[in-house]
Amino acid sequence: MRLTRTLRAVSGGVVAGALLFGTAPIASADEIRDRQWPLSANSFDAKQVWKESTGKGVTVAVIDDGVDGSHPDLSGSVLAGKDVVKGGPANQEKQVDHGTAMASLIAGHGHGPGRSDGVMGLAPGAKILPVKISMSEHGALGNSEGFESAVRYAVDHGATVVNVSINIPVLMDTEKEAIAYAVAHDVLVVAGTGNDGSSDLMSDLAKSPGVVAVGAVDKAGKIWDKSNYGPRVMLSAPGVHITSAGATEPYRQASGTSDSTAYVSATAALLRSKFPKLTAGQIANRLVKTAGLPADKQGAKLPDQHYGYGFIRPLRALTENIPAGSKNGPLKSPETQPSPGAGSGGATAPGAPAKGDEQATEKSDSGLGTGAIVGIAAGVLVVVAVIVILVVRQKKNGRNGPPPGGPGGYGGPGGPGFMPQQPGPYQQPGPYQQQPGAPAYPPAPPTQPPGQ
Repeated sequence: MRLTRTLRAVSGGVVAGALLFGTAPIASADEIRDRQWPLSANSFDAKQVWKESTGKGVTVAVIDDGVDGSHPDLSGSVLAGKDVVKGGPANQEKQVDHGTAMASLIAGHGHGPGRSDGVMGLAPGAKILPVKISMSEHGALGNSEGFESAVRYAVDHGATVVNVSINIPVLMDTEKEAIAYAVAHDVLVVAGTGNDGSSDLMSDLAKSPGVVAVGAVDKAGKIWDKSNYGPRVMLSAPGVHITSAGATEPYRQASGTSDSTAYVSATAALLRSKFPKLTAGQIANRLVKTAGLPADKQGAKLPDQHYGYGFIRPLRALTENIPAGSKNGPLKSPETQPSPGAGSGGATAPGAPAKGDEQATEKSDSGLGTGAIVGIAAGVLVVVAVIVILVVRQKKNGRNGPPPGGPGGYGGPGGPGFMPQQPGPYQQPGPYQQQPGAPAYPPAPPTQPPGQ
């Protein structure tokens, strides 16, 4: 049942993202750049963005149907990757367009004189790690185990941003563990909300704690009417009439949250390149704190169920003076704990014991037999009995004064004791509010030379 639902929903999500408005005929490559309206939009201003960062040094995993790494706008920017279901590389896709399109929006570099032709991604200096999952001929997810393996492969092979422009309506426990594994390794996972215009059909993947859920907006910054919505939407980005590269044809035009997801992943790559010491949550924090809203939404309670905290503004995210904030930022911690050993390829989560330490711990734990456990339990009972007798005697003798160490007992004034209890795990603050009228900060000096 689960696999059937997955097949239908993912087919709808992927195909809608690719073909909802059909494939627009495009006469020549030199017209492509003009059709990439997000790059010249006020909220993007790509030319200024690239003076701050191009995403160099960052690897973005694209979990999809594979990528055509030989496309002239992607050549040299796509790693071999892996088909996690059938084996082999994932950079030789020729049958399906979707993964190539997402890769081009993230790290396309154009071609021709001065790279003025073809598709330009928002993070042209980034590298794409394609991770191919099993897709049917209709673009649907064909193997329920593929996603888990894909996420773990991406994490273990150096991706710090994972783009998931597919729809998985129901996550199995192992897949939830894979997301938790990515979060534990400080990897930012970005997923689309889906293309049904519904609050009921937003997938488990997009709603998962630790995942940045992305809706789609048009040129005017208005939410696309087919963008799924709900309380877990975090951000929105351009996703209407988006021009991108293809595998079966050179270029295509489409609408969907797939495209908006790719633009958020690209912006995350820009930020991870410029601010390498920030955590994934702190990167999300910069995206949230600098997001914008259309005029009729100013002052709205955030996060909005359609826009989240607003549409991304990459230049502001790169240049505004935003305090780093807490490690998790606006991301909630996954409820499921990661399982480091399952398909992890040997990587270890930060702060987790190395494999040798785990083995040593297992051996130590297995050394206690049943008799030893019974003996320890008996000893504990004897100690408890002694304490009860002493307390009873103390009450009979009327000795009910202050305990040792002065008032408050151990830890009270002047006495030794335990440190005061520390606050528990980071709690999410209230919604990040927009700051209309906040002072504009001067752009930070670029960390990389222009054109890098």
